[in-house]
Amino acid sequence: MRNITDSFVSAEHWPSVGSFEFNTDILATNPINLSVVLGVLIFFGKGVCASCVFQKRKQKILSTIRNSEELRRGTIEQFERARARLRKVEMEADEYRMNGYSEIEREKVNLINATLDSLKRLENFKNETIFFEQQRAINQVRQQVFQQALKRALGTLNSCLNSELHFRTISDNIGILGSVE
Repeated sequence: MRNITDSFVSAEHWPSVGSFEFNTDILATNPINLSVVLGVLIFFGKGVCASCVFQKRKQKILSTIRNSEELRRGTIEQFERARARLRKVEMEADEYRMNGYSEIEREKVNLINATLDSLKRLENFKNETIFFEQQRAINQVRQQVFQQALKRALGTLNSCLNSELHFRTISDNIGILGSVE
């Protein structure tokens, strides 16, 4: 017996001691080990059949595909609604932009017209002021000329008139007035 156990324990009989390998030779494997492995597989694999596993997997995949399709349809609907909303907003923005440009042009024209009206009023006011000042200056000059002429005339009359000439002038004036009546 010792020879048999020595042959199992001896390292010469087992060339790959220290490493683990699968023995694929079915005749060289131990039938007891195979029966144990098969028993474990059968025990833990109860209720698990290959077609059931594949059927459940197939159902899960189909369910996932259906869910994905529904999500895709929902996403497409949301995208279309968002696109329609974007088009609407773009149209409103264009309308506001055009209205804004029109309003700006209108305000510009109104401002130009108001400025021209203000300039005309200022020009008229300036011309009236200049005319008034000219008339005032002319009146002042006339008054000064009249005063100077009157002073000269009085000076000439006072220097030239004596009492006899004075009396004769008064008489002539009375005669003219008497003939008018």
